[in-house]
Amino acid sequence: MLLPTVCGQSAAHLTFAEGDVAILSNLAMMVIGGLGLFLLGMKNLSDGMQAIAGASLRRLISAVTDNRLLAVGTGIAVTCFLQSSSISTVIVVGFVNSGLMALHQAIGVIMGANIGTTITGWILTLQVGKYGLPILGLAGLVFLFTKRERPRYVAMTLMGLGMVFFGLELMKDGFKPLREMESFVNAFAWFAADSYLGVLKCAMVGCLLTFLVQSSSATLAITIGLASTGVIPFPTAAALVLGENIGTTITAVLASLGATTDAKRAACAHVLFNVIGVAWITAVFSFYIAGIDRFVAYEMGHHPIGLEMSAAEDEQQFAQVVTFGIASVHTGFNVINTIFFLPFVRVFARVLERLVPGRAVKELPHLTTLDVRMLETPVIAIEQSHSEVLKMAAGTMKMMAWAARIVFTTEKDDRRIEKLFHREEVLDTMEHEVVNFLSTLLSGSVPHSVIEECRLQLRVADELESISDTIAVIVKSELKIRNAGLELSDTQRKDLESLHLLVTDYLQLVIDAFEHNRAEVITRAHSAGAAITRRIKDLRSIHLTSLTAGKVEPVVSTSYLTMLLNYRRLKDHCLNIAEVVAGEK
Repeated sequence: MLLPTVCGQSAAHLTFAEGDVAILSNLAMMVIGGLGLFLLGMKNLSDGMQAIAGASLRRLISAVTDNRLLAVGTGIAVTCFLQSSSISTVIVVGFVNSGLMALHQAIGVIMGANIGTTITGWILTLQVGKYGLPILGLAGLVFLFTKRERPRYVAMTLMGLGMVFFGLELMKDGFKPLREMESFVNAFAWFAADSYLGVLKCAMVGCLLTFLVQSSSATLAITIGLASTGVIPFPTAAALVLGENIGTTITAVLASLGATTDAKRAACAHVLFNVIGVAWITAVFSFYIAGIDRFVAYEMGHHPIGLEMSAAEDEQQFAQVVTFGIASVHTGFNVINTIFFLPFVRVFARVLERLVPGRAVKELPHLTTLDVRMLETPVIAIEQSHSEVLKMAAGTMKMMAWAARIVFTTEKDDRRIEKLFHREEVLDTMEHEVVNFLSTLLSGSVPHSVIEECRLQLRVADELESISDTIAVIVKSELKIRNAGLELSDTQRKDLESLHLLVTDYLQLVIDAFEHNRAEVITRAHSAGAAITRRIKDLRSIHLTSLTAGKVEPVVSTSYLTMLLNYRRLKDHCLNIAEVVAGEK
């Protein structure tokens, strides 16, 4: 049964009886083993759910708009799938860093992630710990002997669930002997949340523990294990949970190191949101706990959970009530805090812009600023790389526009020429970053759908980089004519300009197909590509005929033919992208 809180004792007076050492040794093995199993279970649960709901997760992320309620809902849903607010906030920081998400949108998603992470506590209220091992065993057999991908990931999810329940059961069994050790009862009196200072001390311990373990789910499980076995009273557990909400923000802070200013602001938003929330909840802690007591008493038909358990009361029932209460504390805190902050999201964003000022120079987000932990969520990481490939595509379209201004106007624009060649170098670097990122992603255990998407993106990135090189060659050919003091004829210039427009439209067609995954583009790509090829052959034939009709400078002739050849290469690269999107390559 629950032991009464011992006051007036100091943790410094902790002494052990002769038999306590053996008990502590057994406790350490069971708690560490249970915690390890719990964390492994959470990872398997997360990986399995990601694989099962991969397409849904990507749709959820892309659905984030300026609607703050939708952003919060997205944060809740994504975190429920990922089973980790830390991973969710790292993803948000990464998306803000790459420009895929605005700061005010990120704040809404972070609020939702804080609510979504409370699902762990509600899973643990199921109180099916004794079934954890059978669930783990049966799911493990299915996982080992099933060849089909989807059943394997469903089995992985169930394996994770079994590990979570069995790991928590081991921790509970490990903590139970502490109730009979007077030295530990005296030590835990230091954690009594019976005053404002006591609440702050407990919150500080919860924060520090989560900071060290880097998992609020793990510290929540430890808290539930201690409270449900009677080692610590419920108010102390509630205060620990509040501190855990602050400790979990360190992951986002670490992910923002070296990132853009907006990414740092998103991480700062996570910290301030939780710190301010804990500050005002601790100020009214006794009222908050009283409200939770009444809510649990109403829902569970039980006396207030802050009191001692009676000698005749069933221990398992009490554990269920305490777990329900801790889950209520966790969810209640984040829901109330979100309701408080939600109307002021844009104001909060402006405050963050003042707290974290921007840099004097323009920041260009690159893949190298991504945190490696983004790779823990393959179905979202692939969305991140998709956005980078689309940036490469936008870069090639800019190069086509600049090339038209350089080649088809008589005035020389050195600044635009410099920008075009610099963009070609940037696309080389981006392609290298995409390859490194996707290669690292492929080296892990990822679903088949992600593998296929990785291969598609690798091919498209390679083709886009080749397109940028080809555009640069076309511009160099025209500059070669100018440097020789010559120029294209009016007819040649007009013919090339019409060809350039055709190829530009063709490039835009395949980029749109890649962005929206339109496999049916292949039919239009073949017909449009054939028309471009015929046009290039006609122009080449006309030019060769003109060589016999009059004198053409060799530099102009070879450069013109080189330009025609490279427009055909542009067409071929575009057709390759269309074939990759259609699944033909």
